[in-house]
Amino acid sequence: MTAPNLRNRYLQDSIQTASPAKLLTMLYDRLVLDLVQGEEAIRAKEIENAHEKLSHAQEILIELQVSLDVEAWSGAPGLANLYSYLITELIGANVTKDADRVAVCRGFVEPLRDAWREAAASAVAH
Repeated sequence: MTAPNLRNRYLQDSIQTASPAKLLTMLYDRLVLDLVQGEEAIRAKEIENAHEKLSHAQEILIELQVSLDVEAWSGAPGLANLYSYLITELIGANVTKDADRVAVCRGFVEPLRDAWREAAASAVAH
């Protein structure tokens, strides 16, 4: 097997065997990565790359939104609204190629990622 094939196999195995908490943190990690790279691509005038990264970030947010059980806890409806806001902002940022709008979205997502990561680590410890 070639190196890219081995990497893809490892990634697939990691996803298939991950706990729901681990999958959530993996999604958030990738979301942050897409936002960072999308913002950088806009600033570097790499329009196609920026579009790809921001579109992928939107797909992740849609997945997070549709998989969110709004009945599970009192904060879920607010989180669903935040996901909607972020999707709308990223669409606008992608259309207008506005790196600052992407940075604002990242400012919301990074603390969420850190909180989910902490919650997942706490759940494993108990």
